[in-house]
Formats: sequence, C-alpha cells, structure tokens
Amino acid sequence: MAQQGVQLDQDQFSCPICLDLLKNPVTVPCGHNYCSRCIEQHWDQDAERGRWSCPQCRQTFNPRPVLKKNHMLADVVDRVKETALKAVPPPHCYAGPGDVACDCCTGRTQKAVKTCLQCMVSYCDAHLQPHYQCPAFKKHELIKATSKLRENICSCHNEVKKVFCRTDQQCICLLCSMEEHKGHDTILAAAERTERQNELDRSQQEIQQRLQERENDLTVLHQEVKSIYVSADRAVEDSDTILTELISSIEKTRSEVRELIRDQQKREVTRVKELRKLVEQEVTELRRRHAEQEQLSRTEDHIHFLHSYTSPPKISECTGDIIGRNVRALSYFEDVTVAVTTARGKLEHILKEEGTNISETVCRVDVLLSKPTNPETRADFLKYFRPITLDPNTAHQYLSLSEGDRKVTRESETQSHPHHPERFSEMYQVLSTEGLTERSYWEVEWSVNAHIAVAYKDIGRTGSADECGFGSNDKSWFLQCYSGMYAGGYIYSHQNTGSHVPGRVISRIGVYLDHSAGTLSFYSVEHPDTMTLLHRVQTTFTQPLYPGFWLSSFYGGEAEFCKLK
Repeated sequence: MAQQGVQLDQDQFSCPICLDLLKNPVTVPCGHNYCSRCIEQHWDQDAERGRWSCPQCRQTFNPRPVLKKNHMLADVVDRVKETALKAVPPPHCYAGPGDVACDCCTGRTQKAVKTCLQCMVSYCDAHLQPHYQCPAFKKHELIKATSKLRENICSCHNEVKKVFCRTDQQCICLLCSMEEHKGHDTILAAAERTERQNELDRSQQEIQQRLQERENDLTVLHQEVKSIYVSADRAVEDSDTILTELISSIEKTRSEVRELIRDQQKREVTRVKELRKLVEQEVTELRRRHAEQEQLSRTEDHIHFLHSYTSPPKISECTGDIIGRNVRALSYFEDVTVAVTTARGKLEHILKEEGTNISETVCRVDVLLSKPTNPETRADFLKYFRPITLDPNTAHQYLSLSEGDRKVTRESETQSHPHHPERFSEMYQVLSTEGLTERSYWEVEWSVNAHIAVAYKDIGRTGSADECGFGSNDKSWFLQCYSGMYAGGYIYSHQNTGSHVPGRVISRIGVYLDHSAGTLSFYSVEHPDTMTLLHRVQTTFTQPLYPGFWLSSFYGGEAEFCKLK
C-alpha cells in the first residue's frame, strides 16, 4: 500500500513533456508546471512561429514569459524522491503473464515499474534505485513500464517520440518536428492525448446514455410482449364468446323454424283430413243413391216405376268447391326452403364482409415502442440541453474563436490558424467538436448575419459551395438569421433550396434535435419561458450531426453557443 502512495506522488509531480519527476521546476503564467529545460526547449521551437503557448492548455503568451524556479515545488519534489528511495518494494512482486518483466533480474524475474528511454531497459523497483541515487542517471527519462518500448522510439533519429503531428496524424520526435514535419500542425503527445481522452470520455458518455435508453427500450419491449399476449388472449376469448352466441342464435333460429314447420304441417294435415272425411261421406251417399236408381231403372212394371219414381235431387257442389278452394298446387313448404336459402345467402354475405373487416382489423394491430412526447415548454427542452464547443481545426482563416471555443467572430484579417485537413478553406464556416445522435437541445446568440447549421462530419472542406457550403447539399441544414436597419428575417435552406421563414427577429435561437425521429426544429427564444417555433425539418438522419456556424462575408458577425446553468 505504501508503494502505491509513492507512485501516485511521483505521477503528480511529473513533467508533462519528459514525463519524469520535475527537474528545476518552473510555473508558466497559466499555472502549469514543467522542467525548466523542457519548457525552454519547447518555446525555442515556438519562437519560429512568433508565439509561445502552454503545451497543455495551449494558452498563448506575448511576449515570451521569463520563468523562475518554483522553490516550494522543488522542495516537494525532493521529498517525493526521498520517500521513493526509502520505500520498500512489496515481497513476491514477480512478473506474470501480461506483465512487463525487469531486464536486470536474474533467476525469478520481478515486475518492472519503470522503463528508461535512454537505457532502453525496463527496471523493477530494486534495480531502479540507481536512477534515483546516482547523479549520472539524473537526466535519464523514465516512463511507466512498457513492453512496447520500440514503438516510442523514432526509427530515423532514435529519439523518444514526444510530439504528435496533427497534419500527418502520427507521433514523431522533436527532431522530426524540425525537419520533415517542419511547418506542420504539431502538439505535445501528452496534450493531444488529453484532448482525445476528453473526446473519448464524451463518446463514452454518449454511448452510456444510448445504452441506458436502449436498455429502457428493452424493458418497454418486454412489457409490450406481455401486453400483446394479454390483449390477444382477451380478444380470442371475447371473439369466441361473441361468435358462440351467434352460433347459438342460429341454432335457436333453426329450432324455431323446425317447430314452425311442424306446427304448420300438423294444422294442414288436420284440415285436409277433415276435408277427406266430408268427401268420403259424400261418396257413400252418392253410391247409395246410384244403387237405388239402378234398381228402379231395371223394373218392368210401368205402374210401379211411375209410382216409385221421384225427381232425383240435384247433386250438391259445395264439397267440390271446398276442395277447389283449399287444395293448392303441390308446392307445400318449398317456399320455406327458398326463404331459408335466401336468409343463408344474406347471412353468408354479411359474415364474409364482416370477416374481411375483422381480418383487416387484426392485421392492423401494430405494436411499436411508445413514441416519446415532444417537449412543449422551455423547461422541457432544457432537459435535453447539450453544451457545444467549436473545433478550432475546422475554423476558416477569417474566423476567430473565443469564450472557451463557444463563440466565433468574422474578422477582417486572416487568423494564424495552422494547416489542418479538416479546416474549411473556402466557406467562412466552423463545426463543433461534438457529434449528436440523441435528443439534444442548444441555444445560440447571434448578431448581424449568422447561419445556424448542422452537418455531417464528412461534408466537404474545399471546393464549391455545393460541396462544402452549409445548406447547399444533402449533408447540411441551416437557418439563416439576419438583421439590419430596415429589414431582418430568417431563411431555411437544404440542398441549395431556400425558403423564407416568417417570424419576429430575435437574437437568441433554440435548436432541438431528435436524431432517431428525424426532426430538427428552430425556435425563437423571446423570454426565459417563451419559445416560438420558426421551422421544423422532418427527414431521416443517417450520421451523427455536428452543430456549426457560417458567418457569410459580413465583418463583425458573431455567433455563440449559450452556456446555460
């Protein structure tokens, strides 16, 4: 545990340039500490450019500061060295798989704690002591033990790579920066690491935020699956009940029709039987009368015939009339069959139409993630506020940055920006450092004439306006804000198609991005609680979006990303 505390102290009092404990420490005006020799050599190189800057924060100084030894810090460093010499290494600190082994150990190898860039050797704590005790080793540069020692050495000059060339995107030594990389945009490797580490931290935060949102989405989807099962089971149960009731109703109708037919059959049979009985009685009477007349017609006695003969009664026709009126053509109950068939056809037609409607309704069931509600008040928008900074490497030569790289100003003279492949060379534009892929909100203060834009990272940096101008291609969108003595207003543009946007000219503009929903909205912010929608874009974003500004050709134009609490 004591060893870990000593190591921490050594790292705290290391020079950012040589990475060793401070030697003759000095403090530059911005508050950072360096070895006197290291910072003086670094500023000797900056003298060719006519400016002197801090390798860590890049603050510039003019004239060149006169540096004096920081005696208090020197005393603290001496005590750190003494503590390191007295520290006892922990026992059994042997090198294992993945550890850097000491190059001086014999027998069982100890883990190395430091690597000397002059000796090109890695040392355990015991073999490192001569570098702290012997004056001959005082100037040797020690770094954290590494197995990739050769990667830190320049193959051309056999010097330690301490500089990063942004122009060629590679680590180089100090001699390389003065020879083949002379005039390039260079920075100390430690400072570049700090910048990229900050960028990495922001990226990790974005990933963590996106991961949290996606985990929330998974929770919602899990709940959606459960809801689908519950809803589907309920729909099956309800439809079974309803259709079963319909089937029961049809069964009831069938029974009623059968009963009606049988009742009518019984009535008709009774009526016909009564008619048959009447006809049978008439047939019997007619047969009797026919027999009597037949017998009378055969007598030979004329007197008897005449004495017995009476005029035959007229045959009644009432029975025949009754039969004629009550006996119909043999259709009987066929009309019922026709009626039932007709009813069946109508019911089948209804069921077919309604069945299609039911099927289409089932197919229209579409379960998606619940769409997030859009912010309505400024307080709602501020929940998605994102601090935005501008990337100096993208700023045009006539643009200057200030306020911690949040503000850009159109200058009348070129600025001393070093060459960089991401710098806009034709258009007076600058992009942010941050790429946005989630819901984000930011506010802008502008004056004179400013184009508030978002663009993809791969938008052109050189060439015509169609290639690299904001709003002139399919990789960028902007809202132009302009004011004057007699006129002012807004213009929206994308793919070189501009349109006038009505609205009162306000110096503060709010921008809301919902990347996944494909919406980009511009608002005028008149009061702390009052926002008015100026224009909304609905599209599909395929890459992260980088906020930026285009200040046109008006001198003195300014735009600034607001810093909100």
